[in-house]
Amino acid sequence: MIPLYSKFKFRWPPKLGDYMQSVKKDQKKYLRNLLNYIVFFFLLSNGLLAQNHATEEDTIEGTKVVLDEVLVQAVRVTNESPVTFSNLTKEEIAPRNLGQDIPILMNYLPSVVTTSDAGAGIGYTGIRVRGSDNTRVNVTINGIPYNDAESQGTFWVNMPDFASSTQSLQLQRGVGTSTNGAAAFGASLNLLTDAVSEDAYAQISSSVGSFNTLRSNFKFSTGLINDHFEFSGRLSKIDSDGYIDRASSRLNSYFLQSAYKDDNTLIKALLFGGHEVTYQAWYGTPKARLENDTEGIAQFIIENGLSVEEAENLRNSDRRYNYYTYENEVDDYKQDHFQLHWNEGWSSNWSTNIALHYTHGRGFFEQYREEDDFSTYAFEPLMVNGEEVNTTDLIRRRWLVNDFYGTVFSANYENEKVDFIFGGGWNNYDGAHYGEVIWARFASDSEIRDKYYDNDSKKTDLNLYAKMNYDLDGQWKLYGDVQYRKVGYSANGEETGMVDDTFNFFNPKAGVTFDLNRNNNFYFSYARANREPNRNDYENGSPKPEKLNDFELGWRYVSPDVQINTNVYYMRYKDQLVLTGELNDVGAPLRANVGDSYRLGLEVDAKIALGKKFVLQPNVAISDNRNLDFFFQRDGMLQDLGNTKIAYSPSVVAGNRIAYVPNEDLQVAFLTKYVGKQYMGNIDASSSVLDGYSQTDFNVQYAMDTHGFVKQIVLSGLVNNLFNADIVSNGYFYTYEDTWSNPSLVTTIEGAGYYPQAGIHFLLGASVQF
Repeated sequence: MIPLYSKFKFRWPPKLGDYMQSVKKDQKKYLRNLLNYIVFFFLLSNGLLAQNHATEEDTIEGTKVVLDEVLVQAVRVTNESPVTFSNLTKEEIAPRNLGQDIPILMNYLPSVVTTSDAGAGIGYTGIRVRGSDNTRVNVTINGIPYNDAESQGTFWVNMPDFASSTQSLQLQRGVGTSTNGAAAFGASLNLLTDAVSEDAYAQISSSVGSFNTLRSNFKFSTGLINDHFEFSGRLSKIDSDGYIDRASSRLNSYFLQSAYKDDNTLIKALLFGGHEVTYQAWYGTPKARLENDTEGIAQFIIENGLSVEEAENLRNSDRRYNYYTYENEVDDYKQDHFQLHWNEGWSSNWSTNIALHYTHGRGFFEQYREEDDFSTYAFEPLMVNGEEVNTTDLIRRRWLVNDFYGTVFSANYENEKVDFIFGGGWNNYDGAHYGEVIWARFASDSEIRDKYYDNDSKKTDLNLYAKMNYDLDGQWKLYGDVQYRKVGYSANGEETGMVDDTFNFFNPKAGVTFDLNRNNNFYFSYARANREPNRNDYENGSPKPEKLNDFELGWRYVSPDVQINTNVYYMRYKDQLVLTGELNDVGAPLRANVGDSYRLGLEVDAKIALGKKFVLQPNVAISDNRNLDFFFQRDGMLQDLGNTKIAYSPSVVAGNRIAYVPNEDLQVAFLTKYVGKQYMGNIDASSSVLDGYSQTDFNVQYAMDTHGFVKQIVLSGLVNNLFNADIVSNGYFYTYEDTWSNPSLVTTIEGAGYYPQAGIHFLLGASVQF
C-alpha cells in the first residue's frame, strides 16, 4: 500500500504528483465584491472599531452581561460545565507574541504537541491534542468555523500574526461542547477577537530574530465615539528565512473591525485576511542526514537513485537539508474573511446572537517536475531528432479557489437555576481544483496555462443544537447537550472519483457537576461524536465515517494561591480515521479507518503561587493509545499484530512555566516542554519511532509607562530551545512492497522522513503605544 512511490523504483523523496490550492483568474469581480464589503463596513460603523477590554461589562436590568463574550457563549464553557478545558488570555499570550503562529504559542498547554515545517514556528505549523491531528481540532473564530470544510485542516499560515488580534482563546479537550460546524474528535479551539476599546490608541510593534526574521505591525483604535461607535484595525508583515534551507515565509495580514454598542446591543463587522508565500519544506530529511552518517548518506543515494544534483545537495547539507532547489517551489495563497455579528440582550434572562460570514480563498502550489509523462497532461508524443519523446521537464501550478459562507445563531435563556442555549448554523463550501502547466521543455501542441485537470467540489453543513446547565440545589448541576448535523459532500476529481455522500449525525452529551465546597468541584460527562471523512480520505480509498464515545471524570481545586485541574478520560472509537504516517502528493497526512481503538489518559495541570513573586504552572498528560486487533500486510501475508500504538500519540506529554514577577512592569519566565517517544505509524515498527525530546524557552517582558504622548513602551525577548537540543518534533513513515528485486519474493520495505526543529534561536521585540 503505497500511493507515494513507483512500483519499479523506490525514490526518496518520492516524485509525488502534486495537488495544491489556488486562485480564480477573474480577480476584478472579486475585488469589486470586496470593495462593496468595505463600503458596507464603513457605512455600518460610521467610521469605527475594536481592541483590548475583555473585562468590559454592561448591565441589563441589573444583570451583568459581557457582550463581547456573547460572541462565543455558545461554544465556550466555565467550571460549571463538565468539560475539560484550558483558557489563554491576551495578557498571557503577549510576552511571547513576537511573530510565531498560534499553535506555537499554545505549545505549553496540557496534552498539546506542536511542530513547524520550517523549524522555527513561522510558516506552516501544526498542532495535535491528545494525539489527534489538526483535522480533529475544531476551530472557531468568534463562533464561526475556521477549519477548511473539505480537508478539515486548519492552516494558520493563512492568518499570520492573528494572535495580535486575539482577545482570548479556549481549548476544550475531548469532544467538548456542541459547536457551530463540524464535531470535534480531539479538541475544540475557539478564539475571541479583540474587544471594543473605550480609549483611543495607536500602537507600533516590531520584532527581529534568528533566520532573518522580521515582524512589523501597526494597530489602532478610535476608542468609543459618542459612547457607541468604535473602529480599529491592524496591519502586519512577517518575513523569515526559516531554519530549514530555503524554507522562507513572506506573510502579510490585516484585521479591521467596526463596532456599535449600547447597554443591550453589540454589532460588529470584521474584515480580516492574509497572503502567504512559503517555500516548500514538507519532504523532511532522511535519518542518515540528521545523524551526519557519511556511509549512510552514500548508501541512501545509491538505494534511491538520486541524480548527481540531488546527491550533491544531500551531501552538502546538514540538519537543515531541503530536497527542493527550484527557486519558486512555493505555496502562494490568499484568504479573506468577512464576519457580521449582532448580539442583543433582550432582558435580564434572554440574549441572542446571529452572525453572517463569508470567506474567499485562492492560491496555488508551484512545482518543478523532471521527466513527467506526457499522458499526465494530455500531451501528444513528439519526434525530436528522429526519436519519440513522451516525457518532459516542466513547471506546473495546482490551484484551489474556494468560497465558504453561511450563518450561525444562538439564543440564550438564563436565570438562577437554568442556563439554556439553542443554536445552530448553515454553511456552504464551493471549491474549484485545477492544474496548469506554465512552462515545459517539450510542450507538444499545448498552450501556456492549459488546464490538465479541472474539477469541483461542494459541501453543505447544517447543524442544530440545544444545551442546558441546570442547578439542582446549589451543589449538584446537570448538563445536557444534543446536536444534529446533516452533511452533504460531492466531488468529481480524478483522485476522489465521483463522490456524492450525505451524512446524518446525532451527537448527544450529558454530565453532572458537584461543588463540594467553594474550593472543590467534581464532574463527570459522556459525549458522543460522529465525523465525516475528508477529501484526502476519499482519495485514499473508500472511507467510513468515524464514531467516538468520550468519558471524562475530573476534579478542580481553586484557592487564592493554588489552582489544580485533574481529569481522567476514556475515548473509545469505531472506524477511527487514524494517521497512517504517509503523506499525499502535497504533503498532507493520510488517514485510514482502523476499526476499534481507544485513548485512555490522565491529565493534571496547576497554577501555584510561590509567595508574591513566583508562579509555577506545571502540567502532565499520561496516556495509552491503542488500535485493537490491528491487521497489516507484511511480505505479502496478512498479519494480526494485536493491539498496536496509535500513530503520533506519545504516552507522556508534560510542560511547565515558572515565572518571576518582581513588580507589575517586569516578568521573567522559563518554559519547559517534554514530549515522549511516539510512533509515526500504526505497526509498532522500530523504523517509525520518533524519539522523545525536551525543549526549554526563556521569556522576558518589561513595560515602561511614560505618561506622555507615548503612553507605554514594552520590550520583550524570547529564546527558544535555550539548551540547543536536537529536536525532531514530527515526521512521516511509509511502507511499500518490493516485488521486483526478487520476483519470487514479496518484501515489505519501510522508510521515514523527519522534520528537525531549530536549535537555540531568539526573537526580540518592542511595542510603542500612543
